[in-house]
Amino acid sequence: MTDSAAEIPIEGHPVLEVEHVTAGYGDTVVLRDVSLRVADASVVALLGPNGAGKTTLLRTAAGFIRATRGSIRFDGEDVTGAAAHVMARKGLCLLPEGRGIFPSLSVRDNLLLQSPKGEERASIERAVELFPILGTRIGQTAGSLSGGEQQMLALVRASVSNPKLVVVDEASLGLAPLVVDKIFDTLRQIVATGTSLLLVEQYVTRALDIADRVYLLNRGQIVFSGAADELEGEDVFERYLGIDVGS
Repeated sequence: MTDSAAEIPIEGHPVLEVEHVTAGYGDTVVLRDVSLRVADASVVALLGPNGAGKTTLLRTAAGFIRATRGSIRFDGEDVTGAAAHVMARKGLCLLPEGRGIFPSLSVRDNLLLQSPKGEERASIERAVELFPILGTRIGQTAGSLSGGEQQMLALVRASVSNPKLVVVDEASLGLAPLVVDKIFDTLRQIVATGTSLLLVEQYVTRALDIADRVYLLNRGQIVFSGAADELEGEDVFERYLGIDVGS
């Protein structure tokens, strides 16, 4: 176990490198000297108790919050201070908690907005192939969909825009178990194409099932970083998250 992510080597080219970052909101510091790396074509789970700073870290990496200290590199390029739309163009796709869709627009219009230019028809076909239920809701306003259907619609953006990194904040929040199964199946399909995944997830065991590496964040600091299988038999979840993984 270590509290310094920068000391742990990763296999493969790093698509995201967060180095000694401090960030927050106004005068409120949320993250303190946080380092995290995501290798190319890998899955990293970011776990921690409520209020640990997980969402703040994701939003900082995605360009919605500016780091006050430290640096961020994306695909080898220094992007410290880059805005969210710049990060999106570079290939970082953030799926925020709360779905990240346009609720007043139709499913079709949401899909069109998510599609690369010139690939709109193919993107809609891909969406319906992934989630047939969206095909039956194509003219319906997105805000009237069920929570699971809204999450499916949000996930389509990650599957049709060919991002280098998908950052997902609580993909399973408030969803029924069968829907969660489908969501995670889709995440695995996205990863299988070579896209990297940085995942915040309330279901610890599900996150471990899909993750190559794990970071534990507590009170704005990394308290554990390492391979997912290093956590087997350790008490880090109980100590830092108040969760018994074996239960």
